[in-house]
Amino acid sequence: MDRADFVHLVRLSEHDSADDSARYRRSVALFAALGYAWVLACLLLAVGLLVWVAGSFGRQGTGHFGRVWVGLFALGLLWATLRALWVSFDRPEGVRLEREDAPRLFDALDRIRDRIDGPPVHHVYLDSDFNASIRQLPRFGLLGGAVNYLSVGLPLLMALDRRRLLSVLAHEYGHLRGNHGRLSAWIYRTRLSWLKLDESLQRNEGLMAAVSQAFFRWYFPRFAAKTFALARQDEYEADRISARLLGTSVAAAALTEIAVKGAWYAQSFWPAHWARAASEAVPVGPFTALRTQLRAAPETAFAREALRGAMRRVSDVDDTHPVLRDRLEAFEEKAVLPEWSAKPALDMLADRGEKWVEHFDREWCREHVNDWKQHHGYLKRVRERVDALAASAGRNNADEMVEWADLERRLDINADVRSRYERALELTPEHAGALRGYVQMLPALDREARLPVLARLYLSGTASRWWAAKTAVALLENPDAGAHDEAALKQWRARLKEAEEAEHRAWEEIAGTPYFSQITMHDLSDFEMGELQADLVRCHPIARAWLVRKNLREFPWRRAYILFVELPGLADEERYQLCRHLEQTLSLPGATLVLWAGHSPTLHDIQREARGPIWTRT
Repeated sequence: MDRADFVHLVRLSEHDSADDSARYRRSVALFAALGYAWVLACLLLAVGLLVWVAGSFGRQGTGHFGRVWVGLFALGLLWATLRALWVSFDRPEGVRLEREDAPRLFDALDRIRDRIDGPPVHHVYLDSDFNASIRQLPRFGLLGGAVNYLSVGLPLLMALDRRRLLSVLAHEYGHLRGNHGRLSAWIYRTRLSWLKLDESLQRNEGLMAAVSQAFFRWYFPRFAAKTFALARQDEYEADRISARLLGTSVAAAALTEIAVKGAWYAQSFWPAHWARAASEAVPVGPFTALRTQLRAAPETAFAREALRGAMRRVSDVDDTHPVLRDRLEAFEEKAVLPEWSAKPALDMLADRGEKWVEHFDREWCREHVNDWKQHHGYLKRVRERVDALAASAGRNNADEMVEWADLERRLDINADVRSRYERALELTPEHAGALRGYVQMLPALDREARLPVLARLYLSGTASRWWAAKTAVALLENPDAGAHDEAALKQWRARLKEAEEAEHRAWEEIAGTPYFSQITMHDLSDFEMGELQADLVRCHPIARAWLVRKNLREFPWRRAYILFVELPGLADEERYQLCRHLEQTLSLPGATLVLWAGHSPTLHDIQREARGPIWTRT
């Protein structure tokens, strides 16, 4: 199924849900049951074939060899079917908490349960994610009763106060309530079950595997599209429960604070933490430092820009979670910066979380020791290159001056390298890399200085137009940067629209054509490859990565890439979110589509078409 057909089916599911919610939910249940019907049919076929084979061996005649093969096929089919019915689910990662570990947290969960008359949370886990989530897993394969697992991230406990954290937990608990919650949970478990079965079948060859894979290629996209509206409804309903229990203003403030601090956590904290590897050969635990830094309020300029960025995002059919704008509109709340949490919810843990901060610091260092050493070696090579470029400063051309500045910023994100970019522009006035670096060195709110440079960057080449126009529009829309300039804003919005249209066409060609068509080996320089590998090192779920260049027919001068990653141990929703995050944050010199090895494309396909991996975790 191509993307256009998938989007069409999603829109149909949304219309069906809006027209008659009850009928739509019945149709979802029936379509989900189709998967079970397929498994049951396979089971009956396997049993029937085995009965026939067993009965035929006592008879005289030919075909003994054929009956043996039929019997082997039936046994394989029976085994695969039983595995589907008794599929094993992975428990959440992290540390299981007992009531004595977090008495206030467990008491709060009890109160939430009483107020919404929901099922119990059987197990609570503490992990290292900036997130909270709830999973409902069956006890005995698909046939058993549900066990509810709540995961709460230590960084989230550091970032939010008690009431805002409870708002988040009430949202997660809301996924378990009533008949609506049971249907959604069943749909979720069903999807996981089919994916688990499909993964096991992909490792097998033969007729059974081929038939199964054909069914899943037909069934999964339609199942995802059919259930999209249900999953989106479930998120809004969970939000309403959170607002009913803690108040709309608290729920909205929690969402906004998570959006801003989550952006800081990803964009500022982690790059700065990994930069410490330049001077420290042994890994340093991040959570002690994170706790200290989260006590301070985010910088106002960063917070406002992060909020504007979050509000500019639009809901996509690839993600069942509504964007911040839609969730705030559903609350009838405005997008404003809240008063930041003054007292973190860490006090809901015994001894205010001291034990757990130390525990997760130790675990992080243990898990990342090899990655840290690898990154330390990379930054050492960066330092050596910086020293070499500094030694030849008088002879450096524009490219080398830009490289020098970029590498210094890699070592220290706050390094003042403005003079390097200025020298590069003296040598090559319209050097795109120098213009982009130089504008980032100028004061963030200085329109008078930044806009002329952005105009030069926009005109320097098509590859830089989208970034230049986006940056200019954000600057002109920022009320802190000066009085409203309607003429300039109109001009830059027109430029941004034109650039976005070109970007959209390019992206459609990257994502809308077969993954392995129009590809060649990547063209990254040693420096660019080092930057990419440094990003991969810091993304712990990635085990291996492959990179190819995508040759665009409409934009042959554009550099575009597809990055394939192996992400063992993650659920598909987690893989999806991580891939979308990587597309926005990877250090690659062109638009990049990130795909994980799974159902499509398979690991076998990637290994065959993309040649050897560019990076493997050691």
